[in-house]
Amino acid sequence: EIYVNAPLSVCEQRDPKGLYAKARTQEIREITGVSAPYEPPLTPELELCTDRLSVAEAVTRVLDALQISDGAAEISI
Repeated sequence: EIYVNAPLSVCEQRDPKGLYAKARTQEIREITGVSAPYEPPLTPELELCTDRLSVAEAVTRVLDALQISDGAAEISI
């Protein structure tokens, strides 16, 4: 289990569809962290604090956790 952790304020800044803003004005309902509860995992195998990590750093941590080094495996997204 990988916990991609970002503060609510960061999630709101990254929200390209404006869903958090709509939730704040009650235009839409049940947005996690605003109008619906969120319970973070208790014991994730890896936690990525994306407000402090670059994409490259996060990817490196995932690959390290999977014990994949350069050339050891091919990953496609």
